Amino acid sequence: MKKLLAGEKNRTKKNTTEKMTTPMPMGRKQKKWMGLYMTLVLIATVGTTTVFAAGDPLSVINNLSTFIFSLIRAIGLILLGFGVVQVGLSLKSHDPSQRANGFLTLAGGVIITFAKEILDLIMA
Repeated sequence: MKKLLAGEKNRTKKNTTEKMTTPMPMGRKQKKWMGLYMTLVLIATVGTTTVFAAGDPLSVINNLSTFIFSLIRAIGLILLGFGVVQVGLSLKSHDPSQRANGFLTLAGGVIITFAKEILDLIMA
């Protein structure tokens, strides 16, 4: 018990020696890069202009929707290809659990690939 208390006492002692830090002087090259950085920040903040939207705002949203659905379709096609590979490997190894996972990945890839068409059928 005495050793335990002595160990705690040593742990709670604070180190009283602190190191003094001094700033390092900037060289000529560092001053040049800092001036360039400050100039670019000034240009970026002061040189901004207000941009007004032109045309129909719904067309912008439709373009964004088309882009997002094309990304989702690409991910679905990748999953579809991975599912086909998994099913093929499971047929070769005769592993039923791997075969089930392959068919689930294949079905998920088909659903993700045709997500926009499925949503259009539900909404219409």
